[in-house]
Amino acid sequence: MKKCLLLIIVSLMVSIVFAQNSMERFENANALYNDAKYAEAIDLYKSILDSGLESAELYFNLGNANYKLNNIAPSIFYYEKALLLSPNDPEIKNNLAFAQNMTIDAIDTVPEVGFSKITKNIVNFYTADTWSTIAVAGVFIFVILFLLYHFARVTTKKRVAFIVSIIGLFIAIFSTVMAFQKERLDKKDNPAIVFAQESRVKSDPNRTSEELFRLHEGTKVQVIDSYEDWYKVELADKTVGWVPSQDVRTIK
Repeated sequence: MKKCLLLIIVSLMVSIVFAQNSMERFENANALYNDAKYAEAIDLYKSILDSGLESAELYFNLGNANYKLNNIAPSIFYYEKALLLSPNDPEIKNNLAFAQNMTIDAIDTVPEVGFSKITKNIVNFYTADTWSTIAVAGVFIFVILFLLYHFARVTTKKRVAFIVSIIGLFIAIFSTVMAFQKERLDKKDNPAIVFAQESRVKSDPNRTSEELFRLHEGTKVQVIDSYEDWYKVELADKTVGWVPSQDVRTIK
């Protein structure tokens, strides 16, 4: 028991020291950034990432430092990473838009329309975890109100309890379906940023195949398949092709 308690205390102390050290490095990196020493700040920010820590603020600052050095692909990459952790942050979205203006490739987005768009908007309204939480709450409402309906003696109370319990059951079923759909969409979503200054997109995963077009650094693509050291990517206009895996970096 004493050994276990000692291990817990030691682990807590190590965690506190580690957190303090990381915070100190983060503040030092911010100071370097404020002194316009962007390359040094990037190295220090990356050292924090290498230690296993990440945050939207850390990725955002990395994006800012790279943007100051006109590093197109890294700035967009880190802004996108920050947006994954803080998807509603307007400052991240604004800076990402500025960085995307530096890219060369002009790719039209194919808009989703009709029922598919409505469904996707509903599914993406919450995370899979949030939908799951709502489903659990719906089940809880159903069980409590159904029991109330079963034991209530007044007809009005029974009617109200029954109706609300059915609503709770509907919420539980609907939210469960949404949670599974959101998880499916998240697994399918595999965005990446082109890091090569110029990447030749091929019709097949080999260097001797036909060249379809070229992509330039900073362009965002979706990785939809892989083969050996090649990625099959899809652009916003639904164009597809194969690129060497070293030319792009996946965001997730």
